[in-house]
Amino acid sequence: MNIVQFLIWIVIGGIAGYLADYVVKGVKVGLVGAIVVGMLGGLLAGGLLSLIGIGVGSYIGDIVVSFVGAVILLVIYRAIKKK
Repeated sequence: MNIVQFLIWIVIGGIAGYLADYVVKGVKVGLVGAIVVGMLGGLLAGGLLSLIGIGVGSYIGDIVVSFVGAVILLVIYRAIKKK
């Protein structure tokens, strides 16, 4: 992974995390948290999709996959936080 790919990963994670933070009510993670959640969500959802043989070939697809993963992580975080 070179620096450009890393920066693209951060931008995609940031976009996905920000959107997920906006959609999931009751959790506000801030900018850095949104980037981290988006990146982790991308790893989670991307890993699960690759296990079932589905690949994503575009930046928009990467954002959607990261968004779905980030929403899942934020919903889990919100459930744990409320207990």
